[in-house]
Amino acid sequence: MQGIMVVARQFVKGAVKFLSRLGLLVLVCAGGAAAADPVRVLIQTTQGDIALELDANAAPATVANFMQYVDQSGYDNTIFHRVIEGFMIQGGGHYRDLTESPSGPSLLNEADNGLRNEAGTIAMARMAEIDSATNQFFINVSDNTRLDHQGDSCSREEEAAAAARADRGLFKPKRCKSFGYAVFGRVIDGFSVVKTIERVATGSQADFFDVPKDPITILSIRRLP
Repeated sequence: MQGIMVVARQFVKGAVKFLSRLGLLVLVCAGGAAAADPVRVLIQTTQGDIALELDANAAPATVANFMQYVDQSGYDNTIFHRVIEGFMIQGGGHYRDLTESPSGPSLLNEADNGLRNEAGTIAMARMAEIDSATNQFFINVSDNTRLDHQGDSCSREEEAAAAARADRGLFKPKRCKSFGYAVFGRVIDGFSVVKTIERVATGSQADFFDVPKDPITILSIRRLP
């Protein structure tokens, strides 16, 4: 009986957490049916500039979250801390000494918005939990279809059930795929800079892998007119 109560409390806690995140999405979408104008930003790095166009129609919560960090200068002087040739460049969450930059609450995962992890797109990085993205993002340097939401991707309910089983010491193999990684925009200028970063020499530092040996710093990310 005690085990059942623990699982029930965990389920309720997870449901409240999910509904609170869903509320953010509802608030973002509450402006009516009119399409949102594209949001453009410029990433200034020590390797050059990268211009992005963000899709606030397909990924309203994700774009709103990203722009909160932009408008608060939250990405200034962070680095691309994970670079894998042929895959992606990831940054936004660590400084040069690999300490973490400040981050806010986790975000509702919008990977099911129909956007694909194609070369030149930007998406949110996350932990294993579906709705665990905060401030880290990555830019795909290749078409990474395995990162897309699929028809047989795990649902939040399936994830919660698996977590509940794990808490009871029951580990069953997943029968569904990853929920996916939410794409929310694409590079419109400076993809050559992305490709330059992709090819830098990398190594291991402390508990981090694929870290550029010469730091690639994000000097700033700012809105474009």
